[in-house]
Amino acid sequence: KIKNSLIIPSTLLQTTIHTMTPTPFDPTNEERMVLPSHQSTLTDGYSSGGSVWSDEMGAGSDQMFFVTSYSDFEKLAHGPRGTEAKNSIHMYRFHPADGSLVLLNVAGNPKEVLNPAFSRFHPRLNVVYTCTEDIESNGQIIAYAIGSNGELTKISQVDAGGTSTCYITVDRALKNILAVNYWDSTLAVIPISTETGEFTGPIRNMYDPKGGKAMVAAAKKNGGVNHSHNDESTIKQRQADPHSHALVLDPHVGCVAYVPDLGKDLIREFYYDREAGAISFEFNFMPSGLSTGMPDGPRYFEFHPTYDIAYVVNELSSTIAVFSVNRALLKEISDAANEGRSMEQFKGRSTLTLIQSISTIPSAFPTSMNTCGRICVHQSGKFVIVSNRGHESISIFRVNNNGSENGKLYAVGYFHTRGETPRHFQFDSSGRYIIVANQDSNSIAIFSFDLKSGEIKYTGNEYRVPSPNFVCNCPVRDVFYEKQAAPEVRSILVPVDKDEWIEQEDTETPTHVNNGVSQKDLEAELIEARREIKELKEKLQALSVQHEATAA
Repeated sequence: KIKNSLIIPSTLLQTTIHTMTPTPFDPTNEERMVLPSHQSTLTDGYSSGGSVWSDEMGAGSDQMFFVTSYSDFEKLAHGPRGTEAKNSIHMYRFHPADGSLVLLNVAGNPKEVLNPAFSRFHPRLNVVYTCTEDIESNGQIIAYAIGSNGELTKISQVDAGGTSTCYITVDRALKNILAVNYWDSTLAVIPISTETGEFTGPIRNMYDPKGGKAMVAAAKKNGGVNHSHNDESTIKQRQADPHSHALVLDPHVGCVAYVPDLGKDLIREFYYDREAGAISFEFNFMPSGLSTGMPDGPRYFEFHPTYDIAYVVNELSSTIAVFSVNRALLKEISDAANEGRSMEQFKGRSTLTLIQSISTIPSAFPTSMNTCGRICVHQSGKFVIVSNRGHESISIFRVNNNGSENGKLYAVGYFHTRGETPRHFQFDSSGRYIIVANQDSNSIAIFSFDLKSGEIKYTGNEYRVPSPNFVCNCPVRDVFYEKQAAPEVRSILVPVDKDEWIEQEDTETPTHVNNGVSQKDLEAELIEARREIKELKEKLQALSVQHEATAA
């Protein structure tokens, strides 16, 4: 059992092999530190166990949260009631011992990044993407490299091709970002570098569900409605246009894109061409709920990690729609794509079947006084969590695991968020803490999460952040690069038994070993080994959470 502080030195990238005692991150030792750059965005495969920084409370540089805020309310479709942020990005380090946060960085000058409203951490690199929300001008997607002390270095920026950008997805090949523009409903595919995460060009593909037609509704300042409201007159204008709100690729074959259309109460299903990086064909659309005649407003779409189930949160009807997923049809679509066959054969065929609709708020509470925010499936797969804006709560649902009822939900309870308008929330890496962004009370609050019951409890940790709208978990990996000069050899870690390691004088380890293997080959092998280690650690962490939830 290797302890979390153990770091494989990057000097293994050379043909020289050294041994050294792991050391904590030292911000004063500039010669051993690489600040965020194109090189330092590379990961060595360590996540929670690869922190290059630690403190007495158990925090590590891999536990960071990137929190964004609204900075110009006039440019939004909806109407926040909090305070406009003078700086729209706050970077925190998380302390798992007590669920507290420490502020590391304040950034995001509104002149450079306006209303960042959705963020995505790169699956492999220490890069976070954030997109700007503006109904007047095209959104921008900005890529930042993250340093071990919360430093943010802008490495790339690109136009999103539409207005009020609200969602970004990285495809499975890590070659493209798929962006969603809420106001004009357009979808964009933008190429990125697999090595650095930078944008490698402008938009390569666009899809417009309006077919190029102009918007019907007007902006707030031009007589339009406030999209925060849920009354009849607001809904009439809001639902006059399509409004794409998310884009999620299926986790099984990666070639079907699901897009909740909040304006038309639909879930749209697209074929995503993985090779061309293009949303090329809409093969089906279906209602996002029970089709009661009242608006649903589908907002987000989430897959269950193990069951063939997907969940849609309907913002306007305050419901969760539960769908079964047709894995066989997904495979059929993928096979047809691989064989170059036409997608027309799938026209009108859906991979989804509605099996349940359940309310996110108490039955007596008026739906018109609430709109849903985020939906999340807990990493254990045992719970689904939704935020309610208006009811000011987090709703917890247990996932049924009883045969034919697998994936269906029943309510655990409703928990006040100790603030107003919980637009977004995020779990820490362990799944034991939940960080809630209370947009209109200018605060983020932290709750503990019971893995057995699903109940949450306020930790007492609360932080003042102006108009927070998104909390992004950034599990920063080890970007600790050693100088080419060999470090002084002091000792090595020697296993005593399965749970203990001790230091021992290293008197026999050769300082130079060359087996005729090139540096390039060694580097490739090491990168591959680190990738495999990362995957194994993530699987072990997920299994550990599931085991604890079962045993609790």
